Amino acid sequence: MNFQIAEFKAAYGKSTQIPPSEKPEIVFSGKSNVGKSSLINKLLNRKSMARVSAKPGKTATINFFSLKEADLVDLPGYGYAQVSQAEKQRWAELVEGYLAQERNIALVVQICDMRHPPTENDLTMIDYLYNSGFNFIIALTKMDKLKKTQQQKRLEELKDELSDYPGVSLFPCSSNDGTGIEEIRQAIAAAAGALNSDKLPPPISR
Repeated sequence: MNFQIAEFKAAYGKSTQIPPSEKPEIVFSGKSNVGKSSLINKLLNRKSMARVSAKPGKTATINFFSLKEADLVDLPGYGYAQVSQAEKQRWAELVEGYLAQERNIALVVQICDMRHPPTENDLTMIDYLYNSGFNFIIALTKMDKLKKTQQQKRLEELKDELSDYPGVSLFPCSSNDGTGIEEIRQAIAAAAGALNSDKLPPPISR
């Protein structure tokens, strides 16, 4: 799977605007300021394909990026307290509306900050993905900000913190030094390839 040839495809502010899937979709989900845009840029080996904002909560659309084999779907970050309640509601309806559609979602990359326990919003999203039957992994960003011993300690703690979701794959990674990026690329390529070759079931309405 070639991650080097990518382009911005479209942005949607309402779920009703989003056209049907044309390719397998790789969805990126996470709280504001968790490093979601930085991870997408690192996966694509670009500096600014996905816009990295200094102000959390700024992304208010679902953004699509096109690869030959799949589309990458960047969901708005959740959990930013300084956004109005009306805007939070709009974001929720946008994301829930997208995920409820009949789409070719091959994989969801749920992003959490490795340094801290998953937030309440993180766990709500993980619980939804798990119980809805989505194929998903958890990318643990900002691992470079921890020492080696701290990384191992956090991995062991995360196994307890996520014990309600057995079998979920954890991918420690860093968008700064590239650690774990190739492993995530491989997981994405495998999921997209499986959907393209009909190894995964057809999309279902949720």
